[in-house]
Order: sequence, then structure tokens, then C-alpha cells
Amino acid sequence: MREVVAQAANPVLLYSIGKDSTVMMHLARKAFFPTPPPFPFLHIATTWDFRDMIAYRDLLVQALGVELRVHTNAEGLERGISPIASDPGVHARVMITEALKQALDQWTFDAAFGGGRRDEEKSRAKERVFSFRSAQHAWDPRNQRPELWNLYNARVAAGESMRVFPLSNWTELDVWSYIAAEDIPVVPLYFASDRPVVARDGALILVDDDRLPVAAGEVRLRRVRFRTLGCYPLTAAIESAAETVDDIIAEMRAATTSERHGRLIDHDEAASMEIKKREGYF
Repeated sequence: MREVVAQAANPVLLYSIGKDSTVMMHLARKAFFPTPPPFPFLHIATTWDFRDMIAYRDLLVQALGVELRVHTNAEGLERGISPIASDPGVHARVMITEALKQALDQWTFDAAFGGGRRDEEKSRAKERVFSFRSAQHAWDPRNQRPELWNLYNARVAAGESMRVFPLSNWTELDVWSYIAAEDIPVVPLYFASDRPVVARDGALILVDDDRLPVAAGEVRLRRVRFRTLGCYPLTAAIESAAETVDDIIAEMRAATTSERHGRLIDHDEAASMEIKKREGYF
């Protein structure tokens, strides 16, 4: 993070409110303590985030006094794009990828921190820690700069930018172990609790507000938690009894699937992560 601040003119940290970006926020505060991180935090809000995520975001930002910027693709909202009315791939492209590019252009950020990890999904394993993006925010996995030891090159021309992944070599278990070691608060949705859900195509979807259409008698109370967080109609819960960070760590040691198995937007080949990343997705 200090290397990015030394080389970049206008960095930003993408804060998605999940466990990885919350760890990133914690690391940023430690890296520059006692002064605040010398860059803002950016949340791309689709308006379909879990309500607990937004409540947690606002409490944390107020408590820590960090600068938060929030951006929503207003044009996408006007077109009626949503995870209910639209194809999940269209929703992700318009309300996440396009929104992110709009925000990066609007504030002319030339380096953006992300909490992506190589163990999440196979295309993320192709990323470097400093990952180059063209002036159109496009990513080409064959056109990356060498990274020898801990030598990083963040130099870019006008309009180009870097995505920076300090947690690239961490695993999901590493993240939870660090959260336990540093006693970092996270969104309560990560912990098991009795929640109202509906079963859709084999996935348990939380009924987070009245925008999700449900049939009479369809909603069931199940003891669930989330391994990953995103737009609630597209993020599946898992049945779990893990109520503490130590419980989650024990659960992780026995897990055989990626946390992104619960992201419905990642399931079809046409919407593969690599295609979305080439288009500018984080």
C-alpha cells in the first residue's frame, strides 16, 4: 500500500463491505498509522446490497473517520436494470462493471486497491499483484508486467490505471485467521443465524426486503450464513452452525468448494470471471 501511494498520483481502495475489503481497510489504517489512509474508499452500490451491509458500512466509516465515496450507475437504474428484472450477467455488467469504470473515470483514479484473492476463482490466479489496465479499463492476462521479488511497477500513461491486489496470495482461511488475530469486526451476515430464505434453483436466497417476489408459503426460516456478500438476490446462503470466527475457521478447514460457488452471477460460462475482468470487472 505504501508502494502504491509512493508511485500513484490518485489511488483509491475499492470497499465492497465484505470480509476481504474490511481486512484491506484494516491494513490501510495500520500501514499509515497514526495518520488516516491517504486515499478515499469507494463503494460501488447497486442498490441491491444486503441491508446489514449498508448499516455496517455506515457505522464503520463513521467510527473510523475514513473518507468514503459511493457511486451508483444512475443510467442503469433509469433503464430498470436489476437482479430481478434483468439477466444476472447484464445486471453485473451494468451495475458493477460499468459503474466501477464510471467512478474511476469521474474521479480520475490511477490505482485501485482490491481484495481479490487467487484462490477465489481460476481467472483471478492469472492476476499479478499490480495488474495493468488500459485506458478503456480492459485487462489482458498476456500483457502484464513482471514482478520480481517485491519489485512493483505502477507507472501508467494518461487514462491507464493499475488494479492492486495486496491479498492476492492469501486464502479464505488466511483472511479469517487474520480477522481472528486482529479482532476485526465484520458484517453479521457471515455468522449463522435463523433467517427467512427461499430455495431458488438449488440456492438459498435471503428475503432481505419486499422487492424479492415470493409465493405464499415459500419462505422458510433456516439457520444459514454467507461465505461471500454481494447483491442479495444473487448471493446464496449456506446452511451452517458457525456462530463465531473460530467456528468459521473450523468450517473452512473442512470446506471443499470455493466461496464464489454461492455467487449466482458466476455460474454460466458466458459470464465467466475472466470475460468480466477483461471488460473491467474487478
